[in-house]
Amino acid sequence: MNHGTETIHFYHTNDIHSHFESWPQISRFLCDEKRKHSIEGDACYHFDMGDHVDRSHPFTEGTKGQGNIRLLNEAGYDAVTIGNNEGITMSKEALSALYEDAKFDVILSNLFEEDGSRPKWLLPYTIYVTELGTRIGIIGATAEYKAFYSKLGWQITPPRENLKLVAESIADETDMIVCLSHMGIHEDELLAVECPEIDIIFGAHTHHLFHEGKLIGNTLLAATGKYGEYVGHVTVKFNADTKEVLQKTAQLVRADSVNSNEEDIEKVNKLIKMGKQAMEEQVFYNPSHLSQNLFDGSPLSSFFGRALIAYSQADCAMFNAGIFLGSLDKGWVTKEDLHSLLPHPINLCLITLDGSELKDVYELSLTKEWPQIEIKGLGFRGTIMGAMIHERLYKNRYGQLFAGNREVVAGEKYTLATLDMFTFGFFFPSLKHAEIEYFMPELIRDIVGWYGTILFKE
Repeated sequence: MNHGTETIHFYHTNDIHSHFESWPQISRFLCDEKRKHSIEGDACYHFDMGDHVDRSHPFTEGTKGQGNIRLLNEAGYDAVTIGNNEGITMSKEALSALYEDAKFDVILSNLFEEDGSRPKWLLPYTIYVTELGTRIGIIGATAEYKAFYSKLGWQITPPRENLKLVAESIADETDMIVCLSHMGIHEDELLAVECPEIDIIFGAHTHHLFHEGKLIGNTLLAATGKYGEYVGHVTVKFNADTKEVLQKTAQLVRADSVNSNEEDIEKVNKLIKMGKQAMEEQVFYNPSHLSQNLFDGSPLSSFFGRALIAYSQADCAMFNAGIFLGSLDKGWVTKEDLHSLLPHPINLCLITLDGSELKDVYELSLTKEWPQIEIKGLGFRGTIMGAMIHERLYKNRYGQLFAGNREVVAGEKYTLATLDMFTFGFFFPSLKHAEIEYFMPELIRDIVGWYGTILFKE
């Protein structure tokens, strides 16, 4: 029986980060394309490569991410993998429940329960079969944030090695292998070289963009940047008789080139409203206005510093004033107030340092240029760094550094409460290799809520 040539369409998104401004247009575009290809008799699949969820958006926070899943369902997605925002900014319970109502497959081969078993909400791979009998193997993996995943009670394994094993194991059962990757461009490029069995790698995590894809050997890499600015479209011409790929092309469609209408704007506003309503719960009563100052200590930074110390039992604390996106008004503080003040998916951590290391960190934190630096990434959702604030970490008039009531001296150990973003090595290279305890899954806004509740008991 001669089937001839088959056309297969893959539409893909990545790193939306709960930027819903263009989501109604993206959703309508995807549904229209699927309908059109179905009429033409072509196969069509929709994939998302993770970090669709971002707890900095009230809709996501208010629905515990399940609102995002509803949006993916409505847009007709077939499969997704998870990003670090799904994986490590949500508690184990929240991630385990996230995909309960999903009408698509979650493909992820490098995440396990602590006992090594596979969580029941994911598949290590799946195989889709087109109407002409072409077997498409779908594999997926996410970036390996070992310290964070293990703290949350998950086991994560090296993604690239994992994908190669899965690809090789299904090579005989498939005619084409497609990878959903949340590993980043560097890992994707290595994977393409090391595992030629993979035909297409849909990328994410490093927010990279390929306007026409990138070919490494016979593997096509495709990625759409971030925030839903683009939707990717990969078209594969496949010979159903000889089982070989004749042609692969990648292109991007700008989301803002899809006409928006009044209804779209209304949809976005509705999402924001739903999220805010879900967060009307009162957390604590704040007896006085706590104002913020980007370039100096403030009543708010003092309150925050004390909260970090109380929660972690640290000797001292250090953080940047740019972390606050406003002040805290007098009166009842709701979940929404805390969320808009601290929308970041950032965790508190406790670092144990020798006195000499703490002195070095303190001196480095006084870098004059830092307060004006614009920060992108690291979980930070503000704009600029702001002044570095030190709580119970100070110099006396003789220039001696104190942590709490103890003078900081070499050879002694001290504990510093700070934000996990300072342990990634960009600002304080030495902290990357220090002894660190991460507090998870609570985010810094949860700690402020906890502290307010204890401090201002009725």
